[in-house]
Amino acid sequence: MTDETQIRAALGQIEDPHTGSPMAPDVVRAVGIDAGKVAVRLQLPYAAGSWHAELAARAEAALKALPGVESALVEVATRVVAHRVQKDLTPLPGVKNIIAVASGKGGVGKSTTAVNLALALAAEGARVGVLDADIHGPSIPMMLGLQGKPESPDGTAISPKLSHGLQAMSIGLFLGEDQPAIWRGPMTTQYLQQLLTTTLWDDLDYLVIDLPPGTGDIQLTLSQRVPVSGAVIVTTPQDIALLDAKKALKMFEKVEVPVLGIIENMALHCCSKCGHVEHIFGSGGGQQMAERYGVPLLGSLPLDIRIREQADNGAPTVVAEPSGAIASAYRLIARKTAARLSMQAKNKQIGFPSIVIQNT
Repeated sequence: MTDETQIRAALGQIEDPHTGSPMAPDVVRAVGIDAGKVAVRLQLPYAAGSWHAELAARAEAALKALPGVESALVEVATRVVAHRVQKDLTPLPGVKNIIAVASGKGGVGKSTTAVNLALALAAEGARVGVLDADIHGPSIPMMLGLQGKPESPDGTAISPKLSHGLQAMSIGLFLGEDQPAIWRGPMTTQYLQQLLTTTLWDDLDYLVIDLPPGTGDIQLTLSQRVPVSGAVIVTTPQDIALLDAKKALKMFEKVEVPVLGIIENMALHCCSKCGHVEHIFGSGGGQQMAERYGVPLLGSLPLDIRIREQADNGAPTVVAEPSGAIASAYRLIARKTAARLSMQAKNKQIGFPSIVIQNT
């Protein structure tokens, strides 16, 4: 008869397509054996709700292939934990993990990608927030259809706006559409930190931060002061975009923030009239960059008019066409991003109470 060791070994042979590695041993949380019946509880450390059924089916098939196993029942759940941030920084209250979305230059679709990434993580079952850190060009309020200033329950802290299941915050909510933020670097970083820390984030698994484009003083300062668990680089296949994307990647290396992967946006265009596929900005650039720097290519996204139209209308692709091919691509990227983050070291500062000894 098959024992627990054999069961765990069989489950450990299942490859996780989001990490490219065998399923980690600690995913198997409980094993029950009753004669020829086997019951197993799996717990993924990252958001992947749409993959639960397939994982359960794979696990059941692996178990039924073992000698003496007549039936197998597999339950799959998710529990996201906090992961380590830069040294000397402490995690943000109410936020387990911050994922920074960056690009070396503007015009590569970073903000649209950040919003759809956040929505995709939420669609996979996580509690997600998004912070618009592009102080001088805030676009997330329009993309999420948000209007009006956030409320403050105590005159100091502010409540995030809610849209499509996301908790959101942006300087754009405090400014008029035509009102610019004419601030120098130090004031910009100070205001962003205030926006980040005074927002009452409610038990988030992931907070996606849409960083301003570039790698100047503002971006470097934010990367050093904001407790980030991992970063994602958005680029197009175009050589000039890749050149700047490499600078963003190296910036995160310098501040000891792990780069979870690269997202290649506008990788190809499919003509809506004839179906002809053309690589307008070149091809293969994201994959080459990923191989050169030893980080994964999380996915490639098309240049499609619907992505722009849906974002402009306040309902990005993941919620506008949830069963469409593009939304599926965003969700796969989200699962891979979360999976790569789950492979990082855990943050031991969360989960343990502070013990203070006082003389009384």
